[in-house]
Amino acid sequence: MLGGITVCLDECMLPFRIVDRIKFVVERQLVKGAGFQLLVVGLFIALISLIGGLLVILPHAGKFESVSDAIWWAFLRLTDPGYLGDDVGTWQRVVSTLLTISGYVVFMGTLVAILTRWLIAKMEDLERGLTPVTLKNHIVVLGWTAQTPPLVAELFGSSARMARFLEKHDTQKLRLVVLADEAGATQLHELASEPGIRRRAREVILRSGSALQPEALHRVACLEAAAVIVPSQVQGADSLVPADVETVKALLSIAAEARHLSSALPFVVAEIQDMRKLAVIERAYPGPVEVVAGDATISRLMVQNVLHPNLSEVYNELLTAGTGNEIFVRGGETAEGQTVAGLAARRPDAIVLGLLRPEASGQGWRMDMPARTDAVIRPEDRVVLLARDYEDTGPDPKAALLPEIERQAPRPSAPRERASQRVLVLGWNRRVPSLVTEFASYTDREFSLDLVSVIPMEERQRELDRYGSDLARVNGRLLDADYMVEEDLKRLEPAGYDTVLLLSSDRIGSDEEADARAMVGYLQLEEILREGNARPNVIMELSDPDNRHLLYGHQSEMLISPMILSHVLAQVALRRELRLVLDELFTQGGAEIQFRDPADYPLPASADFRVVEKTVAAEGEVALGVFRAKANEQGRHLQLNPPRNLYLELTASDRLVVLCHTG
Repeated sequence: MLGGITVCLDECMLPFRIVDRIKFVVERQLVKGAGFQLLVVGLFIALISLIGGLLVILPHAGKFESVSDAIWWAFLRLTDPGYLGDDVGTWQRVVSTLLTISGYVVFMGTLVAILTRWLIAKMEDLERGLTPVTLKNHIVVLGWTAQTPPLVAELFGSSARMARFLEKHDTQKLRLVVLADEAGATQLHELASEPGIRRRAREVILRSGSALQPEALHRVACLEAAAVIVPSQVQGADSLVPADVETVKALLSIAAEARHLSSALPFVVAEIQDMRKLAVIERAYPGPVEVVAGDATISRLMVQNVLHPNLSEVYNELLTAGTGNEIFVRGGETAEGQTVAGLAARRPDAIVLGLLRPEASGQGWRMDMPARTDAVIRPEDRVVLLARDYEDTGPDPKAALLPEIERQAPRPSAPRERASQRVLVLGWNRRVPSLVTEFASYTDREFSLDLVSVIPMEERQRELDRYGSDLARVNGRLLDADYMVEEDLKRLEPAGYDTVLLLSSDRIGSDEEADARAMVGYLQLEEILREGNARPNVIMELSDPDNRHLLYGHQSEMLISPMILSHVLAQVALRRELRLVLDELFTQGGAEIQFRDPADYPLPASADFRVVEKTVAAEGEVALGVFRAKANEQGRHLQLNPPRNLYLELTASDRLVVLCHTG
């Protein structure tokens, strides 16, 4: 009995298995793409035309000369409904009607659907940026981060410097290619929303892929580029792959691709978070490379700002896009044979800061800043200048010569007492260990550093130990508190500190959320400080450039890390010697920008900037401008590189901005 049921079930299921097999075969053909789909539709059209031709020729054999004519008749009815009215006879009309309906479904519906889907898929592929570019001497940015839009804006905004870069590489127009994990409308919208880009967003070529993939490097024509910029990728605190590992792997991929194709290595500007990886970078990439230490750069600026309050306005002008002055490096051939004093007399709209001179070994540069005024400029030297525009650093035959100024050797400063400063750091991010190390590098000063965060102390101590930061050298303490809680913040007594650093966290989901927390914490801090008489210098770090205008009229000094790093990366890509100048200006020792009391100099009651330059030069320093105690109508205190004939009308609260050598 059971055997009979089994045989019956097998016989009943046999047709369904054949149908399933046919469906499976058809499905495997359809998933192969539009070409195979069109082939399947073509076979269906041929089959329907054959069946229709046979159906109509059997009862009307005399009306068709051959079977092929009947099949052709069926094919015309299948593909064009206009033939439907030409048919005579009931059977012929029935067959032609069925063929026409089948044509709507198979020929028009299915065929148009396949072609439409294929076209949409192709357009999506094009929008994703999977097509290799065919460019030479372009600029490539490997990776999309919060720094990418301001980085692109910097490159677009450096018109004169970019013109020289393009001329050097024998090309007419800036071509910029950005590699993102998933390029699309989102990135294009971010570029269009960035000040300094706007309508030029369409000029940026977006490509999808990772810098770790050789095919992605080929997609952006990396080996044909004039410069390759590798910004550091931000990783979560729990990531097992540090961002520097990805940077090193990207450089290894570029080097391997060049070896495989026997091609020259392009010039690379790479950002790393841990400066101790510099030797690894140099070993990984044997070609021309400049390394920007992102975390160390921001840490240096923060410590400089702690030592010299209000300095943030100086480097926000020098190191961010927009109006104001920048630091330029010009080749010595533009002033060959002239002395530094003679060159300064011929540049009325610029300030000569110093010289870069090649080492005797031919490897590297020697910094001479501030430069001696009697130093003769050689063609192999590089001249460092401060100016509003690149054209101001070049010769102007129409400009009147200024009187030459002789700068005296700096006078030895009297030994100063070991200064002590209390610093409160609110928040935690990956830069804190490098910040502690930077504080410890100032051996002539004494700090008391209190690090406040809700992150467990054991985890923070682990990160400090991993970086090699010693809290004992800065009298440091790890404190457990949440500055978002008013009672916790009051217990810290922030008014008793000399400086309060408010950091943007990298442990929160996005830059917007991290900055929102930092800004709310700042507003709460202001309420607490308002209750007391003493007020520390407050320095706030933000991560999202879009938030820079939200705290209008704030009393803190603001530092927007991505904007500063974007400027450095972009400008070093255009002029690689600039990295040495920035390292010199914003590290301990050597040349340094400082604020000085006008009463320290024998200035007359009313003096123009030319007189200030001459008086400051007698002390072996370079006058850069004035920091006003009272802000102007734009809320700015800083006035760098003012016109030489401008009378400054200095008050007792104003400060001179000078470049000096600290030894």
